[in-house]
Amino acid sequence: MQTDPNTSRPCRCLTAALTLAQGPDCWDARTTNPRRRFAAAGILALLVLAGSGRTQDVRVEHVGQWPGFPRGSAWGIAVAGQYAYIADDREGLHVIDVSNPADPRWVGGYDTPGAAGGVAVSGQYAYVADSIMGLQVIDVSDPANPRRVGGYDTSGFAREVAVVGHYAYVADGDAGLQVIDVSDPANPRRVGGAFVLGQVTDVAVSGQYAYVTDSIIGFQVIDVSDPAQPQPVGRYVVGLGAGLAVAVSGQYAYVAAGASGLLVIDVSDPANPRRVGSYDTPGTGSDVAVSGNYAYVGDGRQGLQVVDVSDPTNPRRVGGYDTPGYAMEVAISSNVAYVADRDGGLQVIDVSDPANCRRVAGYDARGDVLGVAVSGNYAYLADRTGGLQVINVSAPARPDRVGVLDTPGWAYGVAVSGQHAYVADGTAGLQVIDVSDPANPRRVGGYDTPGEALGVIVSGNLAFVADKAAGLQILDVSDPTDPRWVGGYDTPGEANGVAADGQYVYVADGNSGLQVIDVSDPANPVRVGWYDTPRLAYSVAVSGPYAYVADGDSGLQVIDVSDPANPVRVGGYDTLGNSKAVAISGRYAYVADGYFGLQVIDVSDPVNPVRVGGYDTYGYSGSVTVIGPYAYVADGVRDLHIFQVVAATPPAPRLDGPFGLTAEGFAAWLNAPVAGTYRVENSGDLRTWETLVTLTNVSGRVRVVDPAATSAAQRFYRAVRVP
Repeated sequence: MQTDPNTSRPCRCLTAALTLAQGPDCWDARTTNPRRRFAAAGILALLVLAGSGRTQDVRVEHVGQWPGFPRGSAWGIAVAGQYAYIADDREGLHVIDVSNPADPRWVGGYDTPGAAGGVAVSGQYAYVADSIMGLQVIDVSDPANPRRVGGYDTSGFAREVAVVGHYAYVADGDAGLQVIDVSDPANPRRVGGAFVLGQVTDVAVSGQYAYVTDSIIGFQVIDVSDPAQPQPVGRYVVGLGAGLAVAVSGQYAYVAAGASGLLVIDVSDPANPRRVGSYDTPGTGSDVAVSGNYAYVGDGRQGLQVVDVSDPTNPRRVGGYDTPGYAMEVAISSNVAYVADRDGGLQVIDVSDPANCRRVAGYDARGDVLGVAVSGNYAYLADRTGGLQVINVSAPARPDRVGVLDTPGWAYGVAVSGQHAYVADGTAGLQVIDVSDPANPRRVGGYDTPGEALGVIVSGNLAFVADKAAGLQILDVSDPTDPRWVGGYDTPGEANGVAADGQYVYVADGNSGLQVIDVSDPANPVRVGWYDTPRLAYSVAVSGPYAYVADGDSGLQVIDVSDPANPVRVGGYDTLGNSKAVAISGRYAYVADGYFGLQVIDVSDPVNPVRVGGYDTYGYSGSVTVIGPYAYVADGVRDLHIFQVVAATPPAPRLDGPFGLTAEGFAAWLNAPVAGTYRVENSGDLRTWETLVTLTNVSGRVRVVDPAATSAAQRFYRAVRVP
């Protein structure tokens, strides 16, 4: 492109700055003071000194997000009033409205600096045991907007916390028991502590005593009548599994003792605690809460166990409920057990009839969205440990979950065809889910592929599965209730993603790049070509004669596959992040770029892709799909993001110098900032405008000449962009 060597200047009138209401710039040629005037008007002459531009930046607008807060794993729980407070590991504190236990709703949260493992609530404050960051004090007087008001960085690893009066008692791992004065929540201060052999795992306080569990002795009693000088007074050696948690009711301490289940310890003489009863639960006793005649044990993989302790010397199991995750902690309120179920989130169990516990609701506090597909008004999310999530996106600014199904494996990818969702479910293979009722998805079939299902597409009656080390697997899904294997091809790398176009399937094959498989005979797929991309091929999309590969650290690779037997790289764009997925819509490639979010690449010239926009999602973008004006991004623990990509408003055209009367007439320069159609107009009175020239598909600097200006007493000029 030729450009004028002179520096561009803001367009202005020579006699005065004139800006019209509609905004274009204008020039007055009346007082150019030429050395001579030309008496006759000549023919209009134009000298174009610019080439056409290819693209302009786009604006990526964040429209909506689900669920609107980060998710982790539920490790601890406390219930106060109508709210449940969840210690959610890496994502801090969540506040859930449980006024209707059958319909728990997230209302607020605070991302603590550490990993939240335990929580206690007293008055308007939640006290969080925040691992290496010690104790965090969160004001929850406005549950929708929790805010940190103070904290104390304990010397150990804060696992649990109990609050009584003005003191917080912290089970601080190998730093023992820490006593923190929280009378001023903004300035907690340590007043005392007690060394305990082993890792302190839990603490309960009753009267003048703190009861702690630990990893070596198991159970110890500490006199805290003087918080500045806590004194160990008694202990009980638990043995196998040691002590994980403790609750106190009356003269008994109830210890969740891991592999030993539930122990009942008489502490009527604190100096000489003695075991009076026990019950060996089927799982791993991780926590215990006591209400009335019952002890409720969080029993690890065996969920919730209800043990009748009306006779402390003879505890007996009366009921239970096998939660979907790992029951870490339990809190009881009004015949409802609230279970922090780690990867199972919050589980709400009706225990009004202990012999017949029933789940009434759950709230998924965890998740890691790895794949997304959109059909109609719904987005279908492959949520790894959370299975399949169905999100209503009819209002993109307010996405709302309407259904969920916990798949048997880890959901990595999803495709939708008709009324079925097909989930690439890791080691559990392909799962077929009927989503005809989005609020009640149900599994109708599946096939356990030989590898690890990471991606899936459906074409006609066939599902093509990217099955990691087992390559490409082809399944007949004409009967969704009975998928059948029909063929496969063991690619040389690890099949991460798959795309289909006609008789060919394109596999993103990890360190073996792009593989092209002829599936015209699905029972006998044949590799016909390949291209070894620079890094690790994670995903592929095909449009026209090109395959677009998300190639990890080397960004986007554009491969000409017009001859499937001889794929040829024609271009690429090295994104800033780790390109994990790609979708094509129109002239743009949308790249899920790991920690760098969504990148939008103009591929209208495949030889020279150009980044035109992007959005940093703050999660780890691993999948993207584009439907209409919206891009849907699976962003890991930051979940689903919805974007609208719109053309940025182009800068206004300008009339620049150098300018003046020449032998040809009055000359000026049109500065066209982006490619388009522009019109230069003139006027003698600033009211009536006439077209001097219309220029199409130009950008940069264009010289325009008005030969009629030599005979005019006064001429004004303006430049406008033609829509």
